[in-house]
Amino acid sequence: MDKTPAPIFRRKNLHIPSSALPSSSPSFATPVHPLKPFNVNAPKAGILPIILPPPTLRPLAFRTFTKKHSLILTSSALQELASFIGRHCGSGWREDGLAERVLEEAARSWKNRNGPAIVDGESKELHEILKTLEGSMSGGKLVGPGRGLPRGDSMLDVNPGDSFNTRLGLRPTGPIREDSNASFGMTGLDVQDGEHDDDETNDPRAWLKVIDAFEQPRLYYNVSKKHFERDTTKPSLLPKASHKTAAFRNRYDVIHQRLLRHESFQTPTVSSSRSHDSQKGSSNPQALKITPIANMLGRHGSNHMLLGQLNVLPTGGLAISDVTGTIALDVKQAVAIPEDSAWFCPGMIVLVDGVYEEEDESVGKGLSGSTGVGGTLGGRFQGFFIGQPPCEKRRATLGITGPEQTPDHAIGGGFGWIDFLGVGSERAVGQKMRRLERRLLAPPAPEPSFGDEDAGGRVGPSRGRVVVIGELNLDQPRALQALRKILALYGAEPVGCAPVAFVLAGNFTQHAVMARGGSSGGSIEYKEYFDALASALADFPTLLQTSTFIFVPGDNDGWVSAFTAGASTPVPRHPVPDLFTSRVRRAFATANAEAGAAARGVPGSAVWASNPARVSLFGPNHELVLFRDDMSARLRRTSVRLKKDTYGSGTAAETDNAQTQAVAPPDSMEVDKDDDVAEPRRGQPPQPTQEAPAVTTTTTSLPQDVRSAQKLVKTLLDQGHLAPFRTATRPIHWDFASALHLYPLPTAMVLVDASAPPFCVTYEGCHVMNPGTVLVPGRKAVGRWIEYELGRLGRLRECTF
Repeated sequence: MDKTPAPIFRRKNLHIPSSALPSSSPSFATPVHPLKPFNVNAPKAGILPIILPPPTLRPLAFRTFTKKHSLILTSSALQELASFIGRHCGSGWREDGLAERVLEEAARSWKNRNGPAIVDGESKELHEILKTLEGSMSGGKLVGPGRGLPRGDSMLDVNPGDSFNTRLGLRPTGPIREDSNASFGMTGLDVQDGEHDDDETNDPRAWLKVIDAFEQPRLYYNVSKKHFERDTTKPSLLPKASHKTAAFRNRYDVIHQRLLRHESFQTPTVSSSRSHDSQKGSSNPQALKITPIANMLGRHGSNHMLLGQLNVLPTGGLAISDVTGTIALDVKQAVAIPEDSAWFCPGMIVLVDGVYEEEDESVGKGLSGSTGVGGTLGGRFQGFFIGQPPCEKRRATLGITGPEQTPDHAIGGGFGWIDFLGVGSERAVGQKMRRLERRLLAPPAPEPSFGDEDAGGRVGPSRGRVVVIGELNLDQPRALQALRKILALYGAEPVGCAPVAFVLAGNFTQHAVMARGGSSGGSIEYKEYFDALASALADFPTLLQTSTFIFVPGDNDGWVSAFTAGASTPVPRHPVPDLFTSRVRRAFATANAEAGAAARGVPGSAVWASNPARVSLFGPNHELVLFRDDMSARLRRTSVRLKKDTYGSGTAAETDNAQTQAVAPPDSMEVDKDDDVAEPRRGQPPQPTQEAPAVTTTTTSLPQDVRSAQKLVKTLLDQGHLAPFRTATRPIHWDFASALHLYPLPTAMVLVDASAPPFCVTYEGCHVMNPGTVLVPGRKAVGRWIEYELGRLGRLRECTF
């Protein structure tokens, strides 16, 4: 029988040799307190582990991780931290402040590893951090530098007694009052570290990142927790059928929570029967209410407002569906609000106001409105008014407030702490990125620029520009001539003023050459087109050295077009394979090699992006969405025809504040701006100075191209999705559907649509641009493109070649 006591009952000093501790005997002439510690293996003080419930640790963890370091702890991460602290800190985790030091060091280590804003308990990084801290724990305290503990962001010594802890990056034990903004994660970010870095950081392209749709963080909205969470499951191009339902549910939940944050759906805090009665007769009620479809059972003849997706029944009729059920929809008497301001197609999520009508044989019976097969309600919903769910400004979504605080910016708490693109959240790095932008993209000195001889002292070319070239068919020799002319204009600009990026969009061939068959399957012919593009780009080595070229594929580009023959391909789609673009990459490598040591800044590069793709410049400060799709033609083919408004009810244009800020006629290169739009200062997004005028009161005087552009932009941004169609019309990859969301709204968007006229329209602070095709139809030897200045507006430009 083993007589060995349990480790918890053993006395540590019984196993220590007598010579291991210094003696204070006079015969050895050693002091009672030695001046220098001896190199001995002192035993670790024993502690009594406890079971620490995660809810007990939650307030302290929230104060350390969320308020101070702008990090979000998941339930699994809180469980891991509670288990670690209970095991190594014991009962003194609260009284002795042991847990606070461990949490502080864990948060700092997580940020030094460039971890995401959401701390997951199953992540490998968190386990490595806790393992490193475990090697430095003794008696519940961090007594020595662990293996690989970060020291770069340690706090300064407050007093000599705390010097050892501060070298570890721990919080001093003395009472120190933090800055008031530190609780929001604004002061502990070391924003001054990047102010004066090496010379290479003077190039703004060091903070430019092209985010592939398949690498973008996959987030979904958690209805119970009311915030976004990261999807940790492994994505697949051939997922289960249940993922299709999950994609729809996530899309519906995002729009539903966005709609509830709108002021029209905010329930008054103080309500009474008198105020309720007064609002009944009001033509503009202050609070609207959305009724789930399943809640209409047995409520024949009642008025409701539904939020759901338009679907097509097997019989050919329309239906509306939400997460609770489906009901047949009658839109014969429905009027769009505002009239003719948006498209309504099957697959879109819309708001419908009308009356529920039960089936004739079920009226007056106890089983009226019974649910049919598949959650379909009996009867129909007679719609009288139909509209798009109003979108939300980016500033309101991220909770950004500034000197121009307005009521619409204060609605809701915002999601400023969520890292939607993997480049840092607004609250974590937004302030630092804005400082960098002000330093690196300072306004240039006034000087005339090319093509603007009559500008009269206009500010010269700026570094912070993005040149957007529309559909570039490489199998058309004249398209390459137009490209050479455009690049020659920018190559003639002064040194250091080249645009930060060039965007070239497909289709790179007029037809899907990969689907023509033959011995080579069209691949050799397809590669020769890109070889010709490489030859054209090689003539401008200066631009290749100082700019980033982004190529967005179309439906006719490989490999997808090999089996779709140019039809609608599933989105998102992968970039053009490297097999065909090797010559283009070689042209960039040659140009950078010629620059050699004289090159300053980040070398030029060619990025073959997915479709869609996102460009982030200075973190969340500038987000540019790139999407190639003939959406206008698809909307016209699949839209639902509605009744014309003959009673003027469609003039309620206060829900539609789309403004045309830059629509250039074909023979002009200037920007046509509205008088009520103020051009912002550099580094700030465009902000309207007052409410936009009603669109319906001005559409009669606007050209047809302008109205169609406003209609397209409003439909797309209100839906908050790049493919608001049925899967039969525009298939999507269900596991990557989150990359198609437009929430929060980007600062700008490039929608290359060859079926729509070129335009530059701003709606709810998002600047949407369509360059069309690089060759102007119906005009000989004329090239067209858009020059977008970051944080401002785009200009439609033309040249002859």
